[in-house]
Amino acid sequence: MCAIAGIFDLYQQADIDPALLQRMTDIQQHRGPDQRGLHREPGVGLGHRRLSIIDLSGGQQPLFNEDHSVVVVYNGEIYNFPALMRELQQFGHIFRTQCDTEVIVHAWEQWGTRCVEHFRGMFAFALWDRRQRSLFLARDRLGVKPLHYAVLDNGHLIFASEIKALLAHDQLRRDLDPLAIEDYFAYGYIPEPRSVFRQIRKLEPGHTLLVRHGSAPGQPRRYWDVPFQRHSIISPEHAADELITRLREAVRIRMVAEVSLGAFLSGGVDSSAVVAMMAQTSDAPVNTCSIAFDDAGFDESPYAHIVAERYRTSHHTERVQQHDASLVDTLVNLYDEPFADSSALPTYRVCQLARKRVTVALSGDGGDENLAGYRRYRWHLHEERMRALLPLGLRKPVFSALGKLYPKADWAPRPLRAKSTLEALARDSVAAYFHGVSIMKDEMREQLFSSSLKRDLGEYRAIDVLRRHAATCPADDPLSQVQYLDLKTYLPGDILTKVDRASMAHGLEVRVPLLDHKLVEWISGLPPDLKLQGGVGKYLFKQALTPYLPGDLLYRQKMGFSVPLADWFRGPLKARLQASLASPVLAGCDMFNLGYIQQLLHQHQSGRRDHSAPLWSLMMFESFLRQLLKEPGHSAERQAA
Repeated sequence: MCAIAGIFDLYQQADIDPALLQRMTDIQQHRGPDQRGLHREPGVGLGHRRLSIIDLSGGQQPLFNEDHSVVVVYNGEIYNFPALMRELQQFGHIFRTQCDTEVIVHAWEQWGTRCVEHFRGMFAFALWDRRQRSLFLARDRLGVKPLHYAVLDNGHLIFASEIKALLAHDQLRRDLDPLAIEDYFAYGYIPEPRSVFRQIRKLEPGHTLLVRHGSAPGQPRRYWDVPFQRHSIISPEHAADELITRLREAVRIRMVAEVSLGAFLSGGVDSSAVVAMMAQTSDAPVNTCSIAFDDAGFDESPYAHIVAERYRTSHHTERVQQHDASLVDTLVNLYDEPFADSSALPTYRVCQLARKRVTVALSGDGGDENLAGYRRYRWHLHEERMRALLPLGLRKPVFSALGKLYPKADWAPRPLRAKSTLEALARDSVAAYFHGVSIMKDEMREQLFSSSLKRDLGEYRAIDVLRRHAATCPADDPLSQVQYLDLKTYLPGDILTKVDRASMAHGLEVRVPLLDHKLVEWISGLPPDLKLQGGVGKYLFKQALTPYLPGDLLYRQKMGFSVPLADWFRGPLKARLQASLASPVLAGCDMFNLGYIQQLLHQHQSGRRDHSAPLWSLMMFESFLRQLLKEPGHSAERQAA
């Protein structure tokens, strides 16, 4: 795994500042601690930091074609590169290395912008073609690897794996995007293509951007989407066998490495399934690692041990202190923008543990989105059946009124939280799902934001993100539609971002077999009732895994990789939270209603409400602002402006 960075002069062919290019590249050294490579020519500069995984001696980047007219910097792994190499050799292409990077330059020569359609893996790369005077940026289909870019006022297009590298360019404006702030406090992360900075964009998963010298960048082009094309008649038994066969292949091709390799083993279904497939493929014991917590309600390590013993893995467990306040500012440095998923804390620690023993780790990420594992899918389908009984015109006034009258009961089991259900029934399907996944509901953000921030937002609302994706959704059933929304937003914006930054902070490469695009395509075509049946999520997956994993593990209540935030904020993190929310940084930015923030704090610490997610999002935003203001040339007054 690696980091890339670069500068492209859109209109001139002036020399690229070598010190600037080196600074943008080296600020990402944690992603590629083994080697650095730079290439400059008039009007373009490319930088690369390498974490050596395959062809340790011959895969240095930037990497060129035979006559040096095409050069690439690349972050990722293309798992089908041996087959592609053989295919390209039949077209007459000559290879000098045995690494997957060289496949990219020859695939570009052979297929042009459609080269990405031939790649199977995770990747983000930038390719410069001197003859065509063009820069080609590409990101993998599901968004496992990140790519950020910005067009500056001086005519430069800059790009990098992480935002911090773009911030090294003194021509980049640091003004924040109010629309991204609205998104952040709704979702807990900032969905693609926005970033917290108005000038910086994220290249969306499954997209490319072709930029030609002498013209302004156009719009990114989508080259792939989750198809949700229903399979022809398939029996559950045949589907279960096919699923295991496809999963086993996805795991096998991700076990190719010239360095130590292992897996995360949380004790959940997905990571356990990956380890089971690895154990059948490997002659040596699989290296596995897990995190243990003191709070039994959040500790899955006993289940991880059951799987480790069954497959005789070389297993390592580390007990961590969950409420490690020192990690808060560390996380902000990693993510470069506000990020409110509190499971980033244990994710950071498990990556730290894994890196002590391996350089590559396989994970079970993506199973919940693919196979309908989230509990919210079950509730959404219940509500959809009720919404189907009455048209929206009748539902909206009746259930809106009932929702306002019913008391809020955060402490109660989900079936007794009728207020949320009533509010959902008053909405259309997309609005109801948005209401369910929001960490701050519409009415909360309305009270939180200052009048100046609301004025900057105008008519924009965070639900527009989901509506944009819903408009292009190829599925026609309610379950597939919300899965599609998560695959487009929550998966890349939260889950994959969390794991990428946490793992790369330790120079660890994480591979995700459940997000193999061929596997994702096949799973998307399964009937919805094979994914969610009788209230059981991942129904087919669990049936298929019955020979490999114990029933107690497969059918236990989903726990998730979460932390007890509500209790922390009333205990060990209480003082830190109070200090953050009383910070002059929040007061000086003129974005928030400070009285409402204190109201949230008092309601939570009194035990009357659970505001842990909104409070965590505010705490992380305050830390982000505080660190941003430390940059040269910044002041509280400038940030407020």
